[in-house]
Amino acid sequence: MDPRAVKAMAEVDMDISGQESKSVEELGDMDFDYVITVCDHAHQTCPVFPAQTKVSHVGFDDPPRLSEGARDEEEAMAHYRRVRDEIKAFVERLPDVLVE
Repeated sequence: MDPRAVKAMAEVDMDISGQESKSVEELGDMDFDYVITVCDHAHQTCPVFPAQTKVSHVGFDDPPRLSEGARDEEEAMAHYRRVRDEIKAFVERLPDVLVE
């Protein structure tokens, strides 16, 4: 896990330090009603799902890329915090977004 992502999430009392990415193959034979990608790489490499699965892409900026030119740690963390908060706002609207 990206240490800055872990830090940004810890600031809102969420411990993601033990999380890791999984491939769709690791999820076995699970059926999905919805698949929502939130980064361009996932969107571009997203596998094909059965026709009944609704696949949507909601792009968010990539904090590691944005923070590459940061002058200091606080400026870098500002990118992580902003994107964290944007994703939170999106998730809070999810029920409405899924029926659009």
